[in-house]
Amino acid sequence: MFHKVAIIGGGAAAATLASELLERRTRQPLHLDWYTGGPAAGRGVAYGTPSPRHLLNVRAASMGMFVSKPGGFLEYAQSLDPKVKGSDFLPRRMYGDFLQSRVQQAVKNAGSFGHDVNIVPFAAESIIPSDDGIVIGYGDESSRADAAVLAIGSLPPRPLPGVEDAAIASGRYVTNPWPFLASAEPDERPLRVLVIGLGLTAVDVLLELSTRWPNAHFDALSRHGKLPEPHLAAASAPHDDGGELIESMRDDPNLRVWMRRLRDATELAEDWRTVVDGMRPNTQSLWRDLPMRERSRFLRHARWAWERARHRMPPQVAAQVAALEAEGRFTRSRGRMRSVRLSLEGSLEVVHALPGGGDSTDAYDIVIQTVGLNTDTQRTEHPLVRQMVIDGIATPDPLGMGFAAVPDGHLLDRNGRPRTNLFAIGSLLRGALWESTAMPEIRKQAQGVADMLLAEENPRAAAR
Repeated sequence: MFHKVAIIGGGAAAATLASELLERRTRQPLHLDWYTGGPAAGRGVAYGTPSPRHLLNVRAASMGMFVSKPGGFLEYAQSLDPKVKGSDFLPRRMYGDFLQSRVQQAVKNAGSFGHDVNIVPFAAESIIPSDDGIVIGYGDESSRADAAVLAIGSLPPRPLPGVEDAAIASGRYVTNPWPFLASAEPDERPLRVLVIGLGLTAVDVLLELSTRWPNAHFDALSRHGKLPEPHLAAASAPHDDGGELIESMRDDPNLRVWMRRLRDATELAEDWRTVVDGMRPNTQSLWRDLPMRERSRFLRHARWAWERARHRMPPQVAAQVAALEAEGRFTRSRGRMRSVRLSLEGSLEVVHALPGGGDSTDAYDIVIQTVGLNTDTQRTEHPLVRQMVIDGIATPDPLGMGFAAVPDGHLLDRNGRPRTNLFAIGSLLRGALWESTAMPEIRKQAQGVADMLLAEENPRAAAR
């Protein structure tokens, strides 16, 4: 086993792996260095929101932290409120409380298993392989580990092409919505707000700011102008086991064939959601079957449709968004943003291409970018990821979906060889797994990486 392990990241994936390691009894003690990047270990961006309006988009019964205990979150929620049901969509802040409580308990109990935990409230800035392991740098300090796991979540968002520096410097163009939402003050002015993108983050922004800014009008711009689909009010079972559909897709890994077979399956099902949900256990293996050129076609042409069908809104959230549209406070448009510039009057002038040709220019007080997860390790300014790429310690995924990796989490070096003591879990594995950001997948990855880290037969660890 690797006796000294470093976990890098402070969100749900890191907390799940830390708890998985610390709650296992091993033949020899484990020393864990956890680089959380801040004091609130376990919440991360996803579950750091304090707003009661930001709900989980997965039912409570499916949000457990461990493979062995998928109902753990539901038990926690029911201990606070016995009326909670497994089919409920609960506040994300409650899930953050759950993660923190569980990881704090794991850290507290680590000594009873002989383990030692060192929580480092700083971000790791470099990883240097050495003859006896890995050296991790943070600030002016460094520390050695036998193995390291990157669990840093998505990368910091980058401004879209066409956004002028002056627009960003003005503070009116918001690249990262989460710090903005945390500090946005109530405002009674009739603000004009543009949201670029129409995924779940855009919905969070809309619900929060429409409450704080009751007289504001919100426009949303996306390529297709469509919101995420809503969940059904009541939970439904997946459409059989999906076996026939899955096998037919494996027989011909071609995007056009897959889309046709999915359409056929949804037409036969009572509700299309049951078909999508029935595919969930096989999505990662189907992605691995898909040739690189077909993956690229999927990302260009079908990703938007899959994302809005797969990552759905809770029904009460969908109702709130529909009410804002009915009141005339929220409108959606199809198109592509071409440029954003700061006008002499201080507003932002946004030029976007119209679907039928030509451009349109509108003025806004605030523009908020919500275009999904950034996993482009080649172009990021994230210090650690940038250092790893420049030094050839890890290789960018060719489609910009995190790092090149083996599906079990081993990162590949610049020569395409798996590094035996360097792993990743979570969104940085999207290129290898595609489905790699939700808790059912993250808890399974955490279990698998913990198995490898603590395996007695690990040849690299045994050689030390």
